[in-house]
Amino acid sequence: MQAIESVLQQISNVLWGWPLIILLVGTHIFLTFRLKFIQRYLIRAIKISFSRKSEGAGDISHFGALTTALAATVGTGNIVGVATAIAAGGPGAILWMWLTGVFGISTKYAEALLSLKYRITNKDGSMAGGPMYVLERGMNARWLGLIFAALTAVAAFGIGNTVQANSIASLVQETFNISPWMTGLTLTVLTAVVILGGIKSIAGVCQRLVPFMAAFYMLGCLLLLIMHYETIPATFKLIFQSAFSGHAVIGGFLGAGMKEAVRYGIARGLFSNESGMGSAPIVAAAAQTRNAVRQALVSSTGTFWDTVVICAMTGLVLVNSGQWVHGYNGAALTKAAFSDLTFVGPVFLSIGLLTFVFSTILGWSYYGEKAAEYLAGPRAVMPYRFLWVGAVMLGSVMSLPAVWTFADIANGLMAIPNLISLLFLNKIIVSETKQFLWEGSPDDPT
Repeated sequence: MQAIESVLQQISNVLWGWPLIILLVGTHIFLTFRLKFIQRYLIRAIKISFSRKSEGAGDISHFGALTTALAATVGTGNIVGVATAIAAGGPGAILWMWLTGVFGISTKYAEALLSLKYRITNKDGSMAGGPMYVLERGMNARWLGLIFAALTAVAAFGIGNTVQANSIASLVQETFNISPWMTGLTLTVLTAVVILGGIKSIAGVCQRLVPFMAAFYMLGCLLLLIMHYETIPATFKLIFQSAFSGHAVIGGFLGAGMKEAVRYGIARGLFSNESGMGSAPIVAAAAQTRNAVRQALVSSTGTFWDTVVICAMTGLVLVNSGQWVHGYNGAALTKAAFSDLTFVGPVFLSIGLLTFVFSTILGWSYYGEKAAEYLAGPRAVMPYRFLWVGAVMLGSVMSLPAVWTFADIANGLMAIPNLISLLFLNKIIVSETKQFLWEGSPDDPT
């Protein structure tokens, strides 16, 4: 087993190395310029996203689609992933992570637009879309669509299910001394109640859970920053200096050059917001919308909230705490930073992680079932949901390092066919944007 884990880790390191990072970041920058800096419409997009009215064919509202996508995206990467980036790349990694989020907005917009344009209506009236349909209907490459769907269906059980359940069970056991079996049983029942009802049930829960969990966690971050407000200017200065010059050995921190700051900041940012991975467009395709551009704008705000806001706040708290110099890494660094808020800090962190992880299980369940539906038809959906519920229990009581690594590999491989479609179909993305946004029409997104 140890040999298998070692091989998988080597594959993951190669896959998530510079080639994929360059491809993802290059796509972000290319689409940003092709779309004339689509980020300038962010305020309009946020306004549209809070509209919960029905305005066209689809299964759920703009807000429901956005919060379901955020439920899957906002997770341990926003808390533990940021700490890992700082530990490996120094404080400067935060700036590169933030910039990745800014440019990633354009990619999230583009992939959502294509998924809506090429979505289909099932016999029961429900919507189905995502990169697999874009690859099949937009590029006439069904074989690539099948590969993407297979990778999504498998990866979902890893990063979206078992490792998330294991994170919750381990945290609850460490913090409250509750058996993983009890946590697993509770989580399994809650998951079953929500996902067996389909996308409307999932979106209904996410619309309530996501705003609460984000606001609650951000409140904890703000309290910590207010406590240490006098060092915030120095923290910003440190982040900017380290981003372009690296950081020397200090305390327990081993030091990192500019290369490490860039690599780990970008890699963690990409992994956190999933822009270019092709997962979020699957739920965007279920939205009720008058045109593809309108919902694509809403979807693009997901990257803004995830990385530009939540990851940035986490990074500020961690660097400002000064705990990173003691050699802490991952969850240990986050826990040390939040411990400055005596008693209350660990509560904010625990509830934040619990809600982030549970929401990820809900959001990724939809991604996985739609991938299974593409591969085997509607009859595969219900069996997939039952397998999903069972995997939650399994993940709660098992240690799954190999599964986590395998999920990393599958996620990286998912991004490749999705990015190919974005680059290949960029003229269509620009054409749709020109018609409904730049030139306007009676059905424009305003």
